[in-house]
Amino acid sequence: MHMPWLFFLFCVLYSPLQAQSQLLKSFTVDQVQQAVAVDEEFFYVINNSSIVKYHKNSGKKIASWDGKAEGIIKHLNSGIVIGDTLYCSHSNFPDSPMASSIEAYDTKTMQPIGNHSFGIMIGSATWVERKDDYWWVAFAHYGENGSSEGKDTRWTQLVQFDKKWQRLQAWIFPKEVIDRMAPYSTSGGVWGEDGLLYVTGHDHPEIYVLAIPSAGYTLQLVKTLAAPIKGQGIAWDRWQKQTLWGIDRQAHKVVMFELK
Repeated sequence: MHMPWLFFLFCVLYSPLQAQSQLLKSFTVDQVQQAVAVDEEFFYVINNSSIVKYHKNSGKKIASWDGKAEGIIKHLNSGIVIGDTLYCSHSNFPDSPMASSIEAYDTKTMQPIGNHSFGIMIGSATWVERKDDYWWVAFAHYGENGSSEGKDTRWTQLVQFDKKWQRLQAWIFPKEVIDRMAPYSTSGGVWGEDGLLYVTGHDHPEIYVLAIPSAGYTLQLVKTLAAPIKGQGIAWDRWQKQTLWGIDRQAHKVVMFELK
């Protein structure tokens, strides 16, 4: 008679998916395909070949850049703002062989100011992060129709580069996370102040908290957090405690939420 309630309590207490986020605000935008990046005053909606700048408080559109006319930019992914520069990962997805670059934009003028090309690398660059004077880039692989060179999601890697883009070391993702992301891959990733990685997949409303292992080559899954997003690129708001930004591209929304 009491077993269903005991089972429910067990599931709540021991569920690997922890509901530890609270929606703070959301903005409806014309289009949001890949990610959002933020600085102290603005957020930047990143689409396949365009970037739109909005005010963080009002949601007012400030400026934009559209790379469609040039035809060079094919598939922008996640981005980060460092100083007055927005860095975006970029790839030729879904073409093969996979080629990638990091594209840089002036946040004041919204114009491109430089890039670093990987050429044909070890996958499709989906997110870029900066920590401890190192660059961190995720190179994705996909299953099913998105597969390339006979590889699937299991071939996804996180690579650490020095400030001159020399490869230092790399890690693969844990099976639990790969199984959850497949047939897609990781779309966003940011370092937390706690020294852990907060990573998203392609479409699930959750964040995978990962740690660099003390031995071996596989990132360690610390916990999985429910979040009011649908995968894709995320960004820490460094000016508000425990606050992340993300997107729901089907609903055309950019959301701001707090991790408890």
